[in-house]
Amino acid sequence: MNKNGTLLLNAEKIKLSTRRIAFQILESNFSSPEVHLVGIEKNGVVFARRIQAILDEIAPFKTHFSSLSIDKRNPHSPIKCTQDLHKMKEMPVVVIDDVLNTGSTLMFAVKYLLDFPVSHLKTAVLVNRNHKKYPIKGDFKGISLSTSINEHIEVIFDSDKEGVYLS
Repeated sequence: MNKNGTLLLNAEKIKLSTRRIAFQILESNFSSPEVHLVGIEKNGVVFARRIQAILDEIAPFKTHFSSLSIDKRNPHSPIKCTQDLHKMKEMPVVVIDDVLNTGSTLMFAVKYLLDFPVSHLKTAVLVNRNHKKYPIKGDFKGISLSTSINEHIEVIFDSDKEGVYLS
């Protein structure tokens, strides 16, 4: 174990998981003319951008990107989106984050987005922790882990230590 913890997914496995998730999103939305990808800041944005890059290569539909800013410690505080939500009206939306832990961040993101009529809404996460307090799931996930509540998952993107770590 290094200072970041035990390596669960290295950069290559993250790349493969990201590609698989992009193909699942493609399959789920094949007949749609466009799909809105919504990344949750910070790592969810990085992960969503990677998924978008793959979809832009393989999908017949147009992708749109926006990010949500949610205070993860106080999700009741106002949420900010970089795109006008009216543009998502009657369109498929995929909310993307790096780790699904208790589900509160995704739940508040979904609640926020459902104030506008989307055609359907799915979620994508790189790591699903299975410690949910809310009835939300990752529709598309890279890896599912049964960890103790005391363990921590860290996702590092864009460095020589890129990976998913358990500590």
